[in-house]
Amino acid sequence: MRPAALRGALLGCLCLALLCLGGADRRLRDRHEWKKLILVQHWPETVCEEVQKDCRDPPNYWTIHGLWPDSSENCNGSWKFNLKEIQDLLPEMKEYWPDLIHLFPNRSSFWNHEWRKHGTCAAQVDALNSQRKYFGRTLELYRELDLNSVLLKLGIKPSVNYYQVADFKDALARVYRVIPKIHCLPPSQDEEVQTIGQIELCLTKQDQKLRNCTEPGQEPPHKKEVCEDGPVFYPPPKKAKH
Repeated sequence: MRPAALRGALLGCLCLALLCLGGADRRLRDRHEWKKLILVQHWPETVCEEVQKDCRDPPNYWTIHGLWPDSSENCNGSWKFNLKEIQDLLPEMKEYWPDLIHLFPNRSSFWNHEWRKHGTCAAQVDALNSQRKYFGRTLELYRELDLNSVLLKLGIKPSVNYYQVADFKDALARVYRVIPKIHCLPPSQDEEVQTIGQIELCLTKQDQKLRNCTEPGQEPPHKKEVCEDGPVFYPPPKKAKH
């Protein structure tokens, strides 16, 4: 092959490679793209009942499960969790974001899991682009939205008597002015009805303002986990039953 032809062939191969890399890069970005954040809070008594593991003295208030981008996970495996970056947040983290079920070797392993799975994706947003910002902003949102106080003020308290799922939906929609998502455990042998387990409040991506989790009439994803209309058990802490 003549030198000029050889140079042309090599240039063509290089351009093709760059195009392929560009396409792969776009596909990677698309895979990690997301549209909204979900502040996920769970009811400790239900969590402990679900996993049936060592669940010592669960709190009697709603705690944080995580702050999750809606359609992206594990965005940067090289961005390791560093507990030192959130030292000043630890008192609040231990109180409001505990590892309820002790599945991990130590308390910070739960936060490590949440950072690597969800925080590295949330970091697309300037307000969440470090571990300190991600965990700090999540705690801020937890305090600002104050789900525990909202439910108590509306007269919705853990009880041996059943509520209706609509009691939760209507009350939360009235206060927050958005449609939340409520998850339940299906009926078990011990309980004849579903048990409330998790409440999700959805937020806009850039400024973390409340928004609907689903639009009116739209079926939510993962419908099997969402509470069915009808009675629901909101279990009181077992210590309070005696």
